Amino acid sequence: MSTDAVPGAAAPGRAAIPPAAVAPGTLPPRRLIAVVGLSLALGYAVLLAGSVLRGEWLVDATGRPIVNDFVTMWSAGLTALNGTPTLAWNWPAAKALAVATLGGPFPDGYPIFYPPHFLLLAMPFAMLPWLPAMAAWIALTAPLYVLTIRAILGGWTGVLFALGVPAALWNLTAAQNGFLNTALLGGALVVLPRRPVAAGVLLGLLTYKPHLGLLIPLALLAGGHWRTMAAAAATTLALAAAAWLAFGTPAFVAFVEAMPGARETFLVLGLGNWWKLQTVFGLVRAFGGSEALGWTLHGIVALAAAGCVVLLWRSRAPHALKAAALVTGALLVTPYGYIYDMTLLAVPAAFLLRLGLDEGFLPDEPLGFAVAGGFLLAYPLCPVQLGLAATLTIALMIARRAAPWVVSRPPPVAATADRPGPAGCR
Repeated sequence: MSTDAVPGAAAPGRAAIPPAAVAPGTLPPRRLIAVVGLSLALGYAVLLAGSVLRGEWLVDATGRPIVNDFVTMWSAGLTALNGTPTLAWNWPAAKALAVATLGGPFPDGYPIFYPPHFLLLAMPFAMLPWLPAMAAWIALTAPLYVLTIRAILGGWTGVLFALGVPAALWNLTAAQNGFLNTALLGGALVVLPRRPVAAGVLLGLLTYKPHLGLLIPLALLAGGHWRTMAAAAATTLALAAAAWLAFGTPAFVAFVEAMPGARETFLVLGLGNWWKLQTVFGLVRAFGGSEALGWTLHGIVALAAAGCVVLLWRSRAPHALKAAALVTGALLVTPYGYIYDMTLLAVPAAFLLRLGLDEGFLPDEPLGFAVAGGFLLAYPLCPVQLGLAATLTIALMIARRAAPWVVSRPPPVAATADRPGPAGCR
């Protein structure tokens, strides 16, 4: 697949700044993106180095490992390796096993609510001690994330943009799964027009985190991507079968029985901190709204996002625009999302940047990118729903570009759903 692969056909009636229109004395857009990304990445490197020296990341001042979100995967893997996989969904027992393996206690609890095939991913890392395991996880998933964004934007511009995305830093410090989620969903959308089966396999692998995929079946149905849907379903069934053979029926029973507890913990009691929940539901609850009001307002936004995604995927809009809308919609539809999940915003932002580089930027799009990035960058200073604000900013930018395709219905092009036309990845 070429890294220069995501051009979009221009929509009618679009008043954009032509790609070649660069004011004298200013950097060309592609170089400007690279410079901003590099500047941010260097700043992150200094911040991380300082955090290590102060004993705030990786190891504390006494040299003991600092436990972070990665312990959810590591402890789950330990339970499977110990021959007690059902304990993965019993977080006090999983934590006790992790404490015994680490040789010392750590604060807080880190429950998991992922399906059993998540254990297949977790087990290899649990074979390593804590710090090497976390380093291996980052070393594996971070390059996949960077390569995915590079496949959209192309060249060093894509690499530096990926490194400069603020949410990527927050995902890195927590050693969470945002890099892998971005690689799987973003990678599937990159290859979808030319390799529908490969896209389906990637989407099937993403089912380890099912709440991020709520909109995917609707988009694929609307676009008529039958081979992708079949491949995704087959991959999911294969993973479930492998997990059943490895861990047996009790693991599935434990997973199902843990679901009410997950809802109670995060969506009823808010023990994960309402202000950290980067969703409309979390925002309503953070301001003291009732659970019913939270679900009502979140449902309205989710239905609106789903409807817009379906309309766009039924249209002849460029594939880059459809891909951007799907990922952004996925973040708006799920009621459960944290700042590390906002790493996924790198995908729609990269697709929008690619459209701007190919077709020209709309007059206020550069400001939109700056605002979205600023929200994410400011999160540590004010850990509220800034990730949601960034998602809504990107959503508005997509809506502006998408409106002509949905309203004016450009003439059809000679392409089937599973064969790319001029608007697909080439």
